[in-house]
Amino acid sequence: MKVAALIAARSGSVRVQNKNIRPFVGSTLLEVKIEQLKRVTNIDEIVVNSNDDEILAIAEKHGAKIVRRDPYYASNSVSMSDVYRNMAENMDCDIIVYANCTNPLIKDETIYNIVDFFKQNMDKYDSVNSAHLIKEFLFKDNLPINYDLRHQPRSQDLPDISALNFAVNVLRKETMIECKNVVGYSPYLFNIDQVEATDIDNPIDFFISEQIYRKVIIEKEDLLA
Repeated sequence: MKVAALIAARSGSVRVQNKNIRPFVGSTLLEVKIEQLKRVTNIDEIVVNSNDDEILAIAEKHGAKIVRRDPYYASNSVSMSDVYRNMAENMDCDIIVYANCTNPLIKDETIYNIVDFFKQNMDKYDSVNSAHLIKEFLFKDNLPINYDLRHQPRSQDLPDISALNFAVNVLRKETMIECKNVVGYSPYLFNIDQVEATDIDNPIDFFISEQIYRKVIIEKEDLLA
């Protein structure tokens, strides 16, 4: 079965301008993700789906296949469900590994393990989605939703609640088309630690991720060189 990684990188980021291609530790988030996915040996092909000429040019330079997105599917008004379906329809593969540029701290081996887990468990789960545990005191409508306010537990004893972080999502192409999502009908949430789960959504996230990437990943590569 052909396994293809899909990187969605449209122009027009609102909270962090041009975050996919702005300078990031001597590179860009897009380039970092393409080069990482090239190292993951159970991925056969990398596809970058974008409406942006500069993003597509960078992707092609780094050996990724490119798909130009119709402007309608890159607008701020279109439903993300329709975008997921459109992107899947433009993929030539059996299994899609949907990986975001904005999760630069996930490890190569974690991506490999998630893809491998899906391939070994396709009879039980129709998607495998990276997630992380939330151990926080959560409220909705001014009331706690995950603990008893009058019998407060320690934070480590709060119930295990997982949050999707969208770092890696693996599913069949037809499942993504049918569900119009990267989460299937019978998903498996593959928990990763909060550092790997880091998603760049604002300028503070970008700054912190850059410092951690420089410290943890680049220094490790220098030691192995």
